[in-house]
Amino acid sequence: MRANNEVLEQLRSWVTSAELREDGRLPPERELAERFGISRAELRKALAVMEAEGGVKRHVGRGTFLLRNELVQALPLAVDIASRTSPPEAMQVRLIVEPEIARLAALKATSAQIAHMKELCAQMRASRTWSEYEDLDWRFHNLLAEASGNNLLVELQRLVNGVRRAVVWGHLAKRPVGPSPDYHSFAEHDALTEAIANRDRRGAAEAMRLHLNSTASTMLDEHA
Repeated sequence: MRANNEVLEQLRSWVTSAELREDGRLPPERELAERFGISRAELRKALAVMEAEGGVKRHVGRGTFLLRNELVQALPLAVDIASRTSPPEAMQVRLIVEPEIARLAALKATSAQIAHMKELCAQMRASRTWSEYEDLDWRFHNLLAEASGNNLLVELQRLVNGVRRAVVWGHLAKRPVGPSPDYHSFAEHDALTEAIANRDRRGAAEAMRLHLNSTASTMLDEHA
């Protein structure tokens, strides 16, 4: 199922600036299709792409909801870069950027940010679907960047996270219903959060490096 690029760009642009309800719910499909002068089938294809990218979430019987404005704003550039990026290239950049983010987070994270990291770790363990897990993982890694105290790293991480998500999402979506209870990232996220909480800069950077290498190995095994 392939969405028309022009329709996607129009929808992304509208969602970014639209005044939506407090819960982020988009207008009904019929209304959106009429607004853009397209069929509901074309609209559903575009919404499916945006859901895979993490911009919106569709709930049967309830409607389609915007997840986060900053995520949607990052999508056009991230998706464009992702179209020219392989999973190994995305991982190479993560290995350069994210250990340093973790090191800075161990130095500068507030107690509230650390508490939020622990909360996200618990929520990831309770994820019932890969879509739910991926959304929480996105938030976790962006939170680490925010905890670094470096605004440029925050924006860079959002872009890298968006590219990573667009590059690997199609593969993730084909996995079983959700992560297994012993999924390796759970313990790795816990270890990373513990190192940050202990203000262990070297340990945090190494924990992130181990986590990314483990993730890369899993991806290679599943593509083999």
